[in-house]
Amino acid sequence: MRDTIIKLNPVKDSKLTRQRGKKGTDTSKVKAAKDTTKKKGNSFDSEIKAQAGDTTIAIHIPSDFLILLHNARISFEDASLDADYIRVDKKNHLVFARGGRDPLTGAYIGRPIFKQKDQDPLICDSLVFNYVTKKGFIHNAASKQDGNFISGGEAKRLNEEEIAYRNVLYSTCDKPYPETDFGIVITKGIAEKHMIISGPAYLEIEGVPIPIVLPFGFFPKPDQRSSGAILPTFGEDQQLGFFLKGFGIYLGLSDYIDLTNTATYYSKGSFDVNSLAHYLKKYKYQGTLSLSFGYHKYGLETDPAAKDFNIQWSHSQDAAAHPGTTFSASVNAGTSSFYRNSPAQTNYNLIALTQNNLRSSIAYGKVFTGTPFNLSVNLSHSQDLTAKTVTLELPTFSLNMTSLSPFDKKDRVGEQKWYQRITVGYSLQGTNKINNVAEDQLFTSQTFSKRLQNGFTQSIPVSLSLNILNYFQFNSSINYTERDYFQTIRKRFARGSVSGLDSMVVDTVSGFRRAGDYSISTGLSTKVYNTMFFKGTLQAIRHVMTPSISFQYRPDFSDPGYGYYKTIVSSATIPYPYTSQKYSIFEQGVYGGPSGGKSAGLAFSLDNTIEAKLRARKSDTSQTPRKIQLLQGLSFSTFYNFIADSLKLSPISFSGRTSLFNNKLGINFGGTLNPYVNQVRDSVSNGQLIRYARVIDRYTFQDGKFPTLTNFNMSMSISLNSESLHQPNNPNNQIQPGSNLQNMNKQQAEKLALINSNPNAYVDFNIPWNISVSYSFAYNNTGVSTFISNSLNFNGDLNITPKWKIQYSSGFDVKAGQFTPTSISIYRDLHCWDLSAQWIPFGFYKFYNVTLKVKASVLQDLKLSKRKDYYNND
Repeated sequence: MRDTIIKLNPVKDSKLTRQRGKKGTDTSKVKAAKDTTKKKGNSFDSEIKAQAGDTTIAIHIPSDFLILLHNARISFEDASLDADYIRVDKKNHLVFARGGRDPLTGAYIGRPIFKQKDQDPLICDSLVFNYVTKKGFIHNAASKQDGNFISGGEAKRLNEEEIAYRNVLYSTCDKPYPETDFGIVITKGIAEKHMIISGPAYLEIEGVPIPIVLPFGFFPKPDQRSSGAILPTFGEDQQLGFFLKGFGIYLGLSDYIDLTNTATYYSKGSFDVNSLAHYLKKYKYQGTLSLSFGYHKYGLETDPAAKDFNIQWSHSQDAAAHPGTTFSASVNAGTSSFYRNSPAQTNYNLIALTQNNLRSSIAYGKVFTGTPFNLSVNLSHSQDLTAKTVTLELPTFSLNMTSLSPFDKKDRVGEQKWYQRITVGYSLQGTNKINNVAEDQLFTSQTFSKRLQNGFTQSIPVSLSLNILNYFQFNSSINYTERDYFQTIRKRFARGSVSGLDSMVVDTVSGFRRAGDYSISTGLSTKVYNTMFFKGTLQAIRHVMTPSISFQYRPDFSDPGYGYYKTIVSSATIPYPYTSQKYSIFEQGVYGGPSGGKSAGLAFSLDNTIEAKLRARKSDTSQTPRKIQLLQGLSFSTFYNFIADSLKLSPISFSGRTSLFNNKLGINFGGTLNPYVNQVRDSVSNGQLIRYARVIDRYTFQDGKFPTLTNFNMSMSISLNSESLHQPNNPNNQIQPGSNLQNMNKQQAEKLALINSNPNAYVDFNIPWNISVSYSFAYNNTGVSTFISNSLNFNGDLNITPKWKIQYSSGFDVKAGQFTPTSISIYRDLHCWDLSAQWIPFGFYKFYNVTLKVKASVLQDLKLSKRKDYYNND
């Protein structure tokens, strides 16, 4: 019999090629047709297992032929073939398969489906192949190649790892041909294990050929990292000139690390370069390292260029890699003008563009097994972008001991004695610190020789906690702190200054000095419950008060007997006129010094919580009453110093928090009350009348008034989306099991790194809407004038249709009466394409950007972009 390859035109025969779901035959009723014997002398030494849905097989055929009809299947070695019609030529080792026509609809059904090993299945109109040589011919194939799709045309299998293609469509779209949105027609090509080598090829969009011909090309099959060039985008900048943006090279160095090097060049001499490395070793560690440099000429040609750099490094260690040892890094450092001069490197992210601080931390931790000690070492960096100052700690270490009960026994029998409840702790910290040095002086020799500060501090807390009369909790503690320095300061007045006044000089004195201080505290606390019962839906309201009172004592460490403080006198003409000043010789130390002033008094605090119990809803089958937190915490605290000469009562501070609408709306507030009377007085300075407030030793209640509110702040925030309304609430925002970043696999880590580098490029259409709103209010009363500020911030996204989404981020300053930086983004899902537009309508960073790009990562550089940057605004 002669095998006829079925060639269907996917356009002309669209009705025929449209498959209609025909259910397969129950395999439990299928009888095996025939099994062949093992072949010798070739690689095909396993049996063919055959079955068919129709057992009425033609009998007038040679014995070397096997014909299977309707839902037929053969399997051999690690491959299987399903089709409506299968014929096996055992003599010539050939297998032919094709589909068939539905007698009712006339549709072409039962297409051959070939599956081998762990590869994706291949679907075609018809095929013939030699199961010994592994060669074959396929017509109108459709297969998935690691995220990409190949369909149509003809394919010839040369061997197990090479396939020759002719007139096939290479696409990232999973729609069946000819409905494919976008593709590249490969007239001739060979597919190898990791790439397709193409001859002449041309673009085709919505079935329309585009007159853009590629003489040759390489199309990766990304089942592993593949190196290659990164194509640039073109454009023009008003100040910097024409540019080639984002060209470079990607290097897949190994399965553990890759490197992306990109650059942007402007025709007037400016450029940006960036190198980004991702590394990951499964069950060990993972991280990213980014190095960026910018050279920009925004002014005149004769003006010097702005040179900026930035370093970002993040590293995390798998918790199971080294039990008891941790290492992590989060570094973001560079010049203070980097984000301002290079906004494109952050994709115009307003949070990055308007930030005022950069922080870095590299941490190492070690738990010493079998001992109560643990060690942590940190290198940290803090940078004020506004003041252009840098603070470094190189390094800071901390040795801590968990609290011990020295008088308790491990083999104790019975309850603890009161003295066995005494606990002792210990901690040691040390640092080398450079504080608030100018950015341009950071790497000078004098900075490290004269500005470097170091010191140690040790703390020993001793505490005792007892339960008294079953209702009271007794707590007592003694805390001792010691600070050790290798240098202190001395102050003096220099005589004979030009202005005729004495000027102060601060000298640094080398030598080891220690400063120890201690404090004692003893107190009682209890809980008071009050419940009110009701009839109806509201069943009860419970109020819980937690009052506490403690006696606290601390000596005056500014007493000359300790030697921690000294006094300087401004003039030798004593007793008149002169000025004096007391100072601490440790005031410039990294851990400070003991504070002056003796205190011995009572500290009061009161905490309140209020909750309600509601009757269960009728839909609740368990009929368990509902509990709602009305007030999660309202606290008041103050301190009364018996030995102070005046103003013995400290300001009363208060704070509270609550949540509403099933913990969706969070509210926090706090403030301070001044219990003393303020007197407003007048003064004259530089010929102008100035009013100021002075606190006198008289309580406001003596005048029948409530304590003065000196400051108050309140914040509210709510975050809602379509999913949160239907899911159980997590009031404590706890991380759920399985959500740890350490559990990410290699692919998830890579995707997360991409999202973090460009969050605006990833949109979730599965959530129809999302909104976050926050409000903040602040009030401050100086006694003479008051200041009020309040602002509203909101951000979120909304699906206008299943394929259209709008993202927004903005705010409103109520006092200023104007909007804060606003960003609007619009996204359109075009199946295999993405259309996005980002717009900042007003402000310093006003700009817009419209981009049309292919979704698939392998063709991310295939995009059209139109943008107007903030520095092009007229």
